[in-house]
Amino acid sequence: MPNSQTATARSGPNIPLVIVCGCVIALLSFGPRSAMGLLFQPMTDARDWSREIFALAIAIQNLMWGIGQPIAGMSADRFGTWKTMTVGALLYAAGLLMMADAESVVALQLSAGVLIGLGIAFSSFSLVLAAFGRIVTPAQRSLAFGIGTASGSLGQFIFAPLGNGLIATVGWQQTLILFAGIIMMIPLMAVALKGKASNQSTSPEVSNQTLKSAISEAFGTRGFILLTFGFFVCGFHVAFITVHLPPYIADLGLDPSWGAIALALIGLCNIVGSLASGYIGGRWSKPIFLSCIYLARSVVIALFLIFPASPLTVLLFSGAMGLLWLSTVPPTSGLVAVMFGPRYMATLFGFVFLAHQVGSFLGVWLGGKLYDETGSYDMIWYVSIALGIFAAAVHWPIEEKPVPRLANVPAE
Repeated sequence: MPNSQTATARSGPNIPLVIVCGCVIALLSFGPRSAMGLLFQPMTDARDWSREIFALAIAIQNLMWGIGQPIAGMSADRFGTWKTMTVGALLYAAGLLMMADAESVVALQLSAGVLIGLGIAFSSFSLVLAAFGRIVTPAQRSLAFGIGTASGSLGQFIFAPLGNGLIATVGWQQTLILFAGIIMMIPLMAVALKGKASNQSTSPEVSNQTLKSAISEAFGTRGFILLTFGFFVCGFHVAFITVHLPPYIADLGLDPSWGAIALALIGLCNIVGSLASGYIGGRWSKPIFLSCIYLARSVVIALFLIFPASPLTVLLFSGAMGLLWLSTVPPTSGLVAVMFGPRYMATLFGFVFLAHQVGSFLGVWLGGKLYDETGSYDMIWYVSIALGIFAAAVHWPIEEKPVPRLANVPAE
């Protein structure tokens, strides 16, 4: 008869399988939404829409992703990751299919905005990172988060040229239909991530905490509030550049194909950046590291504006920004786990991510609005530089330590 230790080992999660399937999910869920900027010109030309109309739909997508993320986190913590991601994949695919046939502004906002936004929230890498946080040791978490984040970047690297090629060969409508079919692979991969927070064996200080008290504790912690402010800036930067960089490059007089190349290069370099971030975050101060990332973003954007536009400056900007792209995610999610433990990480990181998506909404929408009003993206680039400096300042004072409730509890 097997002893209790052997039985526990047999019933525990298959860590390599969870990591592999989680990485595939991150790749699949991040891929199509990262190609939205490539649909900007063909859809607006086909429907005779202004840039603000399309930008508002994608801004709504980012906002719904943010609003849905804490709810998705609570669902994953309570009912399990697989059930939550299955719902997300269905919403995501339905949104892509409806977007392909959207002929009115309302239909575009409902499909590209509401449905795809909620679909991403319920199938995104945030839930993958939370699943990773529950199965790996504290020493392994930062690197695991980096691997998961890098997989999302690989999705951008793959789907940017894939989307560009499909749009050129089969058209933007068929491209969206094909993307919908790809998204339906997520439920199959998510079977390996079917655990939930209540399955964990934890100390009384952790296991006795309710979801409500966990949320209250987080919002009563100064470091958590500062973290949400900083992640707001990350969302502003990432969403604005993802959607508006391709048309901005075309406005500079360069071949539109450089937009797809830029997005692909950002995704490729972010694989390196995310993995390096996961490694550094496990060995160096996460708050100081985050401050350096945001300050570096401001410098890179400023240099991009200063030097004359050319294919070389586009490549240099994309490569540098790619290294800094989602490198914020491993230390940000790692700080949530350090401060509050992994039990309700999906929910708590969901609230931090909500701030990220509010920033995304403003970055995408303001980019389109200010362009339509001024005929230029200059103002939004200047705002991005200022916000990077702000984010660097708010991360510096965050204390990387557990809340008092966990001060004397062994690391999970």
